[in-house]
Amino acid sequence: MSDPGRRTGGEPFDPGAAAARATGAILADTLRGEARGVVVDSPPGAGKSTLVVRAALELAAAGRSLMVVAQTNAQVDDLVLRLAEKQPELPVGRLHSSDADPYDPALNELEQVRKSAKAGDLAGLPVVISTAAKWAHVRNVDPWEHAIVDEAYQMRSDALLAVAGLFERALFVGDPGQLDPFSVVGADQWAGLSYDPSASAVSTLLAHNPELPQHRLPVSWRLPASAAPLVSGAFYPYTPFRSGTGAGDRRLSFGVPSDGSGPDRVLDEAAESGWGLLELPARRTPRTDPEAVRAVALVVRRLLDRGGAAVSEREPGPVPLTPGRIAVGTAHRDQAAAVRAALAELGVSGVTVDTANRLQGREYDVTVVLHPLSGRPDATAFHLETGRLCVLASRHRHACVVVCRAGVAELLDEHPSTEPVQLGVTVKFPDGWEANHTVLAHLAEHRVPWRP
Repeated sequence: MSDPGRRTGGEPFDPGAAAARATGAILADTLRGEARGVVVDSPPGAGKSTLVVRAALELAAAGRSLMVVAQTNAQVDDLVLRLAEKQPELPVGRLHSSDADPYDPALNELEQVRKSAKAGDLAGLPVVISTAAKWAHVRNVDPWEHAIVDEAYQMRSDALLAVAGLFERALFVGDPGQLDPFSVVGADQWAGLSYDPSASAVSTLLAHNPELPQHRLPVSWRLPASAAPLVSGAFYPYTPFRSGTGAGDRRLSFGVPSDGSGPDRVLDEAAESGWGLLELPARRTPRTDPEAVRAVALVVRRLLDRGGAAVSEREPGPVPLTPGRIAVGTAHRDQAAAVRAALAELGVSGVTVDTANRLQGREYDVTVVLHPLSGRPDATAFHLETGRLCVLASRHRHACVVVCRAGVAELLDEHPSTEPVQLGVTVKFPDGWEANHTVLAHLAEHRVPWRP
Protein backbone atom coordinates (compact mmCIF):
# COMPACT_ATOMS: atom_id res chain seq x y z
CA MET A 1 0.00 0.00 0.00
CA SER A 2 1.31 3.45 -0.87
CA ASP A 3 2.07 5.99 1.85
CA PRO A 4 -0.77 8.56 1.93
CA GLY A 5 1.70 11.15 3.18
CA ARG A 6 3.67 10.94 -0.06
CA ARG A 7 2.98 12.15 -3.55
CA THR A 8 2.83 9.81 -6.53
CA GLY A 9 6.55 10.11 -7.25
CA GLY A 10 7.45 8.99 -3.73
CA GLU A 11 8.55 12.37 -2.34
CA PRO A 12 6.89 13.63 0.90
CA PHE A 13 3.77 15.71 0.41
CA ASP A 14 4.42 19.38 1.21
CA PRO A 15 1.05 21.01 1.99
CA GLY A 16 2.45 24.54 1.86
CA ALA A 17 4.02 23.99 -1.56
CA ALA A 18 0.85 22.34 -2.91
CA ALA A 19 -1.31 25.24 -1.71
CA ALA A 20 1.16 27.78 -3.16
CA ARG A 21 1.11 26.05 -6.56
CA ALA A 22 -2.69 26.06 -6.62
CA THR A 23 -2.88 29.72 -5.57
CA GLY A 24 -0.31 30.70 -8.19
CA ALA A 25 -2.30 29.04 -10.96
CA ILE A 26 -5.53 30.68 -9.78
CA LEU A 27 -3.99 34.15 -9.68
CA ALA A 28 -2.38 33.64 -13.09
CA ASP A 29 -5.73 32.79 -14.68
CA THR A 30 -7.41 35.67 -12.84
CA LEU A 31 -4.85 38.35 -13.69
CA ARG A 32 -3.58 37.21 -17.08
CA GLY A 33 -6.10 34.69 -18.43
CA GLU A 34 -8.51 35.30 -21.28
CA ALA A 35 -11.60 33.62 -19.82
CA ARG A 36 -14.42 35.76 -18.45
CA GLY A 37 -14.66 33.61 -15.36
CA VAL A 38 -12.46 31.46 -13.12
CA VAL A 39 -13.96 28.92 -10.69
CA VAL A 40 -12.20 27.79 -7.50
CA ASP A 41 -13.46 24.84 -5.43
CA SER A 42 -12.32 24.89 -1.83
CA PRO A 43 -12.68 22.31 0.95
CA PRO A 44 -13.47 23.45 4.52
CA GLY A 45 -10.74 25.61 6.01
CA ALA A 46 -8.62 25.75 2.87
CA GLY A 47 -8.22 29.53 2.99
CA LYS A 48 -11.03 30.86 0.79
CA SER A 49 -10.99 34.24 2.51
CA THR A 50 -7.20 34.40 2.33
CA LEU A 51 -7.38 33.73 -1.40
CA VAL A 52 -10.10 36.35 -1.90
CA VAL A 53 -8.08 38.97 -0.02
CA ARG A 54 -4.87 38.17 -1.91
CA ALA A 55 -6.63 38.23 -5.29
CA ALA A 56 -8.27 41.56 -4.38
CA LEU A 57 -4.93 43.10 -3.42
CA GLU A 58 -3.22 41.87 -6.60
CA LEU A 59 -6.02 43.11 -8.83
CA ALA A 60 -5.94 46.48 -7.08
CA ALA A 61 -2.16 46.64 -7.45
CA ALA A 62 -2.56 45.94 -11.17
CA GLY A 63 -4.90 48.92 -11.46
CA ARG A 64 -8.02 46.84 -12.15
CA SER A 65 -11.27 48.21 -10.76
CA LEU A 66 -12.79 45.55 -8.50
CA MET A 67 -16.14 44.81 -6.92
CA VAL A 68 -16.43 42.02 -4.34
CA VAL A 69 -19.69 40.13 -3.83
CA ALA A 70 -20.31 38.27 -0.56
CA GLN A 71 -23.47 36.60 0.68
CA THR A 72 -23.95 38.18 4.13
CA ASN A 73 -23.10 41.46 5.83
CA ALA A 74 -20.87 39.60 8.29
CA GLN A 75 -18.82 38.18 5.40
CA VAL A 76 -18.56 41.63 3.82
CA ASP A 77 -17.35 43.27 7.02
CA ASP A 78 -14.87 40.46 7.64
CA LEU A 79 -13.36 40.95 4.17
CA VAL A 80 -13.10 44.71 4.69
CA LEU A 81 -11.29 44.19 7.99
CA ARG A 82 -8.95 41.61 6.45
CA LEU A 83 -8.07 43.95 3.57
CA ALA A 84 -7.41 46.78 6.02
CA GLU A 85 -5.14 44.53 8.06
CA LYS A 86 -3.16 43.37 5.03
CA GLN A 87 -2.87 46.78 3.32
CA PRO A 88 -3.91 49.68 5.58
CA GLU A 89 -3.30 52.32 2.92
CA LEU A 90 -5.64 50.78 0.33
CA PRO A 91 -8.90 52.77 -0.08
CA VAL A 92 -11.89 50.43 0.19
CA GLY A 93 -15.59 51.14 -0.34
CA ARG A 94 -18.21 49.49 1.85
CA LEU A 95 -21.53 49.62 0.02
CA HIS A 96 -24.29 49.05 2.55
CA SER A 97 -28.06 49.11 2.95
CA SER A 98 -30.11 51.97 4.38
CA ASP A 99 -31.03 49.98 7.47
CA ALA A 100 -30.01 50.98 10.97
CA ASP A 101 -26.58 49.59 11.93
CA PRO A 102 -25.91 48.25 8.41
CA TYR A 103 -22.25 47.36 9.06
CA ASP A 104 -19.80 46.47 11.82
CA PRO A 105 -19.04 49.59 13.92
CA ALA A 106 -15.36 48.56 13.84
CA LEU A 107 -15.26 49.89 10.27
CA ASN A 108 -15.72 53.41 11.63
CA GLU A 109 -12.20 53.22 13.05
CA LEU A 110 -10.66 52.68 9.59
CA GLU A 111 -9.95 55.97 7.84
CA GLN A 112 -9.30 54.31 4.48
CA VAL A 113 -12.76 52.69 4.40
CA ARG A 114 -15.46 54.84 2.80
CA LYS A 115 -19.02 53.80 3.58
CA SER A 116 -22.15 54.66 1.64
CA ALA A 117 -25.57 53.34 0.66
CA LYS A 118 -25.05 54.68 -2.88
CA ALA A 119 -22.65 53.05 -5.32
CA GLY A 120 -22.02 56.40 -7.02
CA ASP A 121 -20.44 57.76 -3.84
CA LEU A 122 -17.82 55.01 -4.02
CA ALA A 123 -16.96 55.39 -7.71
CA GLY A 124 -13.25 55.44 -8.41
CA LEU A 125 -12.19 53.45 -5.35
CA PRO A 126 -9.92 50.48 -6.13
CA VAL A 127 -12.16 48.00 -4.28
CA VAL A 128 -15.87 48.15 -3.41
CA ILE A 129 -17.46 45.38 -1.33
CA SER A 130 -21.08 44.54 -0.64
CA THR A 131 -23.63 41.74 -0.45
CA ALA A 132 -25.21 40.16 -3.50
CA ALA A 133 -28.59 41.53 -2.35
CA LYS A 134 -27.28 45.11 -2.29
CA TRP A 135 -25.39 44.80 -5.59
CA ALA A 136 -28.64 43.65 -7.24
CA HIS A 137 -30.08 47.15 -6.75
CA VAL A 138 -27.12 49.05 -8.24
CA ARG A 139 -27.97 50.77 -11.51
CA ASN A 140 -26.49 53.33 -13.91
CA VAL A 141 -22.82 52.82 -13.08
CA ASP A 142 -19.85 51.98 -15.27
CA PRO A 143 -19.07 48.26 -14.99
CA TRP A 144 -16.10 47.14 -12.92
CA GLU A 145 -13.29 45.36 -14.74
CA HIS A 146 -13.28 42.49 -12.25
CA ALA A 147 -15.51 40.92 -9.65
CA ILE A 148 -14.76 38.38 -6.94
CA VAL A 149 -17.74 36.31 -5.82
CA ASP A 150 -17.13 34.82 -2.37
CA GLU A 151 -19.06 31.72 -1.18
CA ALA A 152 -20.24 31.32 -4.77
CA TYR A 153 -21.83 27.89 -4.17
CA GLN A 154 -24.16 29.49 -1.60
CA MET A 155 -25.32 32.11 -4.14
CA ARG A 156 -28.41 31.30 -6.21
CA SER A 157 -28.15 31.65 -9.97
CA ASP A 158 -30.89 34.29 -10.04
CA ALA A 159 -28.75 36.43 -7.70
CA LEU A 160 -25.81 36.08 -10.08
CA LEU A 161 -27.99 37.08 -13.02
CA ALA A 162 -29.03 40.21 -11.11
CA VAL A 163 -25.41 41.42 -10.79
CA ALA A 164 -23.81 39.97 -13.93
CA GLY A 165 -24.05 43.26 -15.82
CA LEU A 166 -21.90 45.09 -13.27
CA PHE A 167 -18.56 43.43 -14.16
CA GLU A 168 -16.57 42.21 -17.13
CA ARG A 169 -14.69 39.26 -15.60
CA ALA A 170 -15.05 37.36 -12.35
CA LEU A 171 -13.36 34.98 -9.93
CA PHE A 172 -15.81 32.59 -8.24
CA VAL A 173 -14.63 31.06 -4.95
CA GLY A 174 -16.66 28.61 -2.88
CA ASP A 175 -17.05 25.25 -1.18
CA PRO A 176 -19.11 22.72 -3.20
CA GLY A 177 -19.61 20.47 -0.18
CA GLN A 178 -21.50 22.99 1.94
CA LEU A 179 -25.25 23.60 2.10
CA ASP A 180 -27.00 24.46 -1.16
CA PRO A 181 -28.47 27.95 -1.65
CA PHE A 182 -31.56 28.59 0.42
CA SER A 183 -34.92 29.32 -1.17
CA VAL A 184 -38.19 30.12 0.60
CA VAL A 185 -40.31 28.95 -2.34
CA GLY A 186 -40.53 25.64 -4.16
CA ALA A 187 -38.48 25.34 -7.34
CA ASP A 188 -39.62 22.00 -8.76
CA GLN A 189 -41.11 23.70 -11.82
CA TRP A 190 -37.61 24.75 -12.93
CA ALA A 191 -35.81 21.50 -12.10
CA GLY A 192 -33.70 20.29 -14.98
CA LEU A 193 -33.76 23.59 -16.84
CA SER A 194 -30.44 25.29 -17.54
CA TYR A 195 -31.76 28.52 -16.06
CA ASP A 196 -33.10 27.06 -12.79
CA PRO A 197 -33.04 30.15 -10.51
CA SER A 198 -32.70 28.05 -7.36
CA ALA A 199 -29.52 26.31 -8.53
CA SER A 200 -26.16 27.55 -7.30
CA ALA A 201 -24.46 30.31 -9.25
CA VAL A 202 -21.51 28.05 -10.02
CA SER A 203 -23.51 25.08 -11.33
CA THR A 204 -25.50 27.33 -13.67
CA LEU A 205 -22.37 29.21 -14.74
CA LEU A 206 -20.56 25.99 -15.65
CA ALA A 207 -23.63 24.52 -17.36
CA HIS A 208 -23.53 27.42 -19.84
CA ASN A 209 -19.73 27.88 -19.86
CA PRO A 210 -18.09 24.46 -19.40
CA GLU A 211 -14.83 25.75 -20.85
CA LEU A 212 -14.12 28.11 -17.94
CA PRO A 213 -10.90 27.37 -16.00
CA GLN A 214 -11.59 25.37 -12.83
CA HIS A 215 -9.18 25.07 -9.92
CA ARG A 216 -9.28 23.57 -6.45
CA LEU A 217 -7.43 24.28 -3.23
CA PRO A 218 -5.79 20.99 -2.16
CA VAL A 219 -5.18 21.56 1.56
CA SER A 220 -7.42 22.19 4.58
CA TRP A 221 -5.62 24.22 7.23
CA ARG A 222 -8.54 23.85 9.66
CA LEU A 223 -9.22 20.14 9.74
CA PRO A 224 -6.65 18.05 11.61
CA ALA A 225 -5.00 14.95 10.19
CA SER A 226 -7.62 12.86 12.03
CA ALA A 227 -10.53 14.56 10.22
CA ALA A 228 -9.41 15.40 6.70
CA PRO A 229 -9.43 11.80 5.34
CA LEU A 230 -13.01 11.19 6.53
CA VAL A 231 -14.42 14.54 5.38
CA SER A 232 -12.59 14.31 2.06
CA GLY A 233 -13.73 10.75 1.37
CA ALA A 234 -17.31 11.22 2.54
CA PHE A 235 -18.06 14.59 0.95
CA TYR A 236 -15.37 15.35 -1.68
CA PRO A 237 -14.64 12.01 -3.41
CA TYR A 238 -13.86 13.64 -6.78
CA THR A 239 -11.91 16.61 -5.38
CA PRO A 240 -9.87 15.07 -2.54
CA PHE A 241 -7.81 17.18 -0.17
CA ARG A 242 -5.39 16.70 2.72
CA SER A 243 -4.82 18.28 6.08
CA GLY A 244 -2.12 20.93 6.31
CA THR A 245 -0.92 19.34 9.56
CA GLY A 246 0.47 15.97 10.52
CA ALA A 247 -0.73 13.41 13.06
CA GLY A 248 1.32 14.81 15.94
CA ASP A 249 0.99 18.53 15.22
CA ARG A 250 -2.15 19.04 17.32
CA ARG A 251 -3.01 17.64 20.72
CA LEU A 252 -5.95 18.03 23.08
CA SER A 253 -5.46 17.23 26.76
CA PHE A 254 -7.26 17.62 30.08
CA GLY A 255 -5.94 18.77 33.43
CA VAL A 256 -8.65 16.88 35.35
CA PRO A 257 -8.89 13.09 34.99
CA SER A 258 -12.03 11.32 33.83
CA ASP A 259 -14.78 10.54 36.31
CA GLY A 260 -15.77 7.47 34.30
CA SER A 261 -19.05 8.90 33.03
CA GLY A 262 -20.14 8.66 29.40
CA PRO A 263 -19.39 12.35 28.67
CA ASP A 264 -15.89 12.04 30.13
CA ARG A 265 -15.13 8.80 28.32
CA VAL A 266 -16.22 10.22 24.96
CA LEU A 267 -14.10 13.33 25.58
CA ASP A 268 -11.07 11.14 26.25
CA GLU A 269 -11.76 9.23 23.04
CA ALA A 270 -12.09 12.47 21.07
CA ALA A 271 -8.89 13.88 22.57
CA GLU A 272 -7.04 10.71 21.56
CA SER A 273 -8.49 10.15 18.08
CA GLY A 274 -10.15 13.42 17.03
CA TRP A 275 -13.62 11.81 17.00
CA GLY A 276 -16.07 10.61 19.59
CA LEU A 277 -19.60 9.17 19.37
CA LEU A 278 -21.67 9.34 22.54
CA GLU A 279 -24.39 6.82 21.73
CA LEU A 280 -27.66 6.91 23.67
CA PRO A 281 -30.14 3.98 23.66
CA ALA A 282 -32.25 3.62 20.52
CA ARG A 283 -35.58 5.39 20.83
CA ARG A 284 -37.94 7.50 18.76
CA THR A 285 -38.07 10.92 20.31
CA PRO A 286 -39.36 14.44 19.79
CA ARG A 287 -37.04 16.65 17.74
CA THR A 288 -35.84 18.38 20.91
CA ASP A 289 -35.01 15.05 22.58
CA PRO A 290 -34.50 16.05 26.26
CA GLU A 291 -31.98 13.29 26.99
CA ALA A 292 -29.88 14.00 23.90
CA VAL A 293 -29.99 17.74 24.55
CA ARG A 294 -28.93 17.16 28.14
CA ALA A 295 -26.11 14.88 26.96
CA VAL A 296 -24.81 17.58 24.61
CA ALA A 297 -24.84 20.12 27.43
CA LEU A 298 -23.06 17.72 29.82
CA VAL A 299 -20.29 17.09 27.27
CA VAL A 300 -19.69 20.83 26.98
CA ARG A 301 -19.83 21.28 30.77
CA ARG A 302 -17.25 18.55 31.33
CA LEU A 303 -15.09 19.90 28.51
CA LEU A 304 -14.77 23.12 30.49
CA ASP A 305 -14.63 21.56 33.96
CA ARG A 306 -11.74 19.30 33.03
CA GLY A 307 -9.49 22.18 32.01
CA GLY A 308 -9.05 21.32 28.35
CA ALA A 309 -5.95 22.67 26.64
CA ALA A 310 -5.02 22.60 22.94
CA VAL A 311 -1.56 22.41 21.38
CA SER A 312 -1.20 23.29 17.71
CA GLU A 313 1.15 24.69 15.11
CA ARG A 314 -0.19 28.17 15.89
CA GLU A 315 1.07 28.35 19.48
CA PRO A 316 4.25 27.02 21.09
CA GLY A 317 2.47 25.94 24.28
CA PRO A 318 -0.93 24.67 25.47
CA VAL A 319 -3.80 27.13 25.03
CA PRO A 320 -6.76 26.85 27.44
CA LEU A 321 -9.99 25.69 25.85
CA THR A 322 -12.32 28.62 26.55
CA PRO A 323 -16.09 28.74 25.83
CA GLY A 324 -15.45 30.92 22.77
CA ARG A 325 -13.46 28.12 21.15
CA ILE A 326 -16.29 25.57 21.51
CA ALA A 327 -19.39 25.22 19.31
CA VAL A 328 -22.51 23.09 19.38
CA GLY A 329 -24.12 22.28 16.03
CA THR A 330 -27.70 21.17 15.40
CA ALA A 331 -30.02 20.70 12.42
CA HIS A 332 -32.92 22.80 13.73
CA ARG A 333 -33.30 26.13 15.52
CA ASP A 334 -35.54 24.68 18.23
CA GLN A 335 -32.82 22.11 19.01
CA ALA A 336 -30.26 24.92 19.29
CA ALA A 337 -32.60 26.83 21.63
CA ALA A 338 -33.05 23.72 23.79
CA VAL A 339 -29.28 23.22 24.04
CA ARG A 340 -28.79 26.88 25.02
CA ALA A 341 -31.35 26.46 27.79
CA ALA A 342 -29.69 23.25 29.00
CA LEU A 343 -26.27 24.93 29.02
CA ALA A 344 -27.67 27.87 30.97
CA GLU A 345 -29.02 25.45 33.60
CA LEU A 346 -25.48 24.06 33.94
CA GLY A 347 -24.00 27.55 34.26
CA VAL A 348 -22.31 27.56 30.85
CA SER A 349 -22.17 30.75 28.79
CA GLY A 350 -20.12 31.98 25.86
CA VAL A 351 -20.36 28.75 23.83
CA THR A 352 -21.65 29.14 20.27
CA VAL A 353 -24.83 27.10 19.72
CA ASP A 354 -26.35 27.26 16.27
CA THR A 355 -27.66 25.41 13.24
CA ALA A 356 -25.47 24.12 10.44
CA ASN A 357 -26.69 26.93 8.19
CA ARG A 358 -25.36 29.56 10.57
CA LEU A 359 -22.14 27.73 11.41
CA GLN A 360 -20.97 27.68 7.80
CA GLY A 361 -17.57 29.28 7.38
CA ARG A 362 -16.83 29.33 11.12
CA GLU A 363 -14.04 27.56 12.99
CA TYR A 364 -13.62 26.23 16.54
CA ASP A 365 -11.19 24.06 18.47
CA VAL A 366 -13.84 21.53 19.53
CA THR A 367 -17.37 20.97 18.27
CA VAL A 368 -20.22 18.97 19.80
CA VAL A 369 -22.84 17.85 17.28
CA LEU A 370 -26.38 16.61 17.79
CA HIS A 371 -26.71 14.19 14.87
CA PRO A 372 -29.49 15.27 12.44
CA LEU A 373 -31.01 11.76 12.39
CA SER A 374 -30.83 11.02 16.12
CA GLY A 375 -34.13 9.64 17.41
CA ARG A 376 -36.00 10.28 14.19
CA PRO A 377 -38.72 7.96 12.84
CA ASP A 378 -37.78 8.75 9.22
CA ALA A 379 -34.94 10.05 7.07
CA THR A 380 -36.21 13.08 5.17
CA ALA A 381 -34.43 14.94 2.37
CA PHE A 382 -33.73 17.81 4.78
CA HIS A 383 -31.96 15.58 7.30
CA LEU A 384 -30.12 13.66 4.58
CA GLU A 385 -28.80 16.77 2.84
CA THR A 386 -25.10 16.12 2.34
CA GLY A 387 -24.05 19.71 3.02
CA ARG A 388 -25.71 19.76 6.44
CA LEU A 389 -23.69 16.84 7.76
CA CYS A 390 -20.56 18.16 6.02
CA VAL A 391 -20.83 21.52 7.79
CA LEU A 392 -21.39 19.91 11.18
CA ALA A 393 -18.44 17.55 10.74
CA SER A 394 -15.95 20.12 9.47
CA ARG A 395 -15.92 23.08 11.89
CA HIS A 396 -13.22 21.77 14.28
CA ARG A 397 -9.46 22.10 14.53
CA HIS A 398 -8.94 19.42 17.16
CA ALA A 399 -11.92 17.19 17.90
CA CYS A 400 -15.60 16.58 17.14
CA VAL A 401 -17.98 14.79 19.50
CA VAL A 402 -21.25 13.52 18.02
CA VAL A 403 -24.23 12.78 20.28
CA CYS A 404 -26.69 10.36 18.70
CA ARG A 405 -29.16 7.67 19.56
CA ALA A 406 -28.43 4.14 18.38
CA GLY A 407 -30.26 2.85 15.33
CA VAL A 408 -29.43 5.47 12.70
CA ALA A 409 -27.77 2.95 10.38
CA GLU A 410 -30.90 0.81 10.49
CA LEU A 411 -33.04 3.91 9.93
CA LEU A 412 -31.08 4.69 6.78
CA ASP A 413 -31.52 1.15 5.48
CA GLU A 414 -35.26 1.29 6.15
CA HIS A 415 -35.66 4.62 4.36
CA PRO A 416 -33.85 4.51 1.01
CA SER A 417 -34.08 7.63 -1.08
CA THR A 418 -37.54 8.14 -2.55
CA GLU A 419 -36.93 11.55 -4.08
CA PRO A 420 -38.26 11.75 -7.66
CA VAL A 421 -35.66 11.49 -10.41
CA GLN A 422 -35.84 14.60 -12.62
CA LEU A 423 -34.46 14.70 -16.13
CA GLY A 424 -31.66 17.16 -16.71
CA VAL A 425 -30.80 17.50 -13.00
CA THR A 426 -27.22 16.60 -12.14
CA VAL A 427 -27.25 13.94 -9.44
CA LYS A 428 -25.33 15.20 -6.43
CA PHE A 429 -22.68 12.72 -5.37
CA PRO A 430 -22.17 11.49 -2.79
CA ASP A 431 -25.79 11.63 -1.73
CA GLY A 432 -26.80 12.10 1.88
CA TRP A 433 -27.63 8.43 2.38
CA GLU A 434 -24.14 7.28 1.40
CA ALA A 435 -22.37 10.15 3.22
CA ASN A 436 -24.23 9.35 6.44
CA HIS A 437 -23.28 5.69 6.23
CA THR A 438 -19.63 6.59 5.63
CA VAL A 439 -19.51 8.93 8.63
CA LEU A 440 -21.40 6.51 10.89
CA ALA A 441 -19.03 3.67 9.98
CA HIS A 442 -16.09 5.82 11.04
CA LEU A 443 -17.78 7.04 14.23
CA ALA A 444 -18.56 3.43 15.20
CA GLU A 445 -14.82 2.96 15.81
CA HIS A 446 -14.98 5.71 18.46
CA ARG A 447 -18.32 4.78 20.05
CA VAL A 448 -18.99 5.23 23.76
CA PRO A 449 -22.41 3.75 24.66
CA TRP A 450 -24.11 5.59 27.53
CA ARG A 451 -27.42 5.29 29.30
CA PRO A 452 -28.14 8.63 31.04
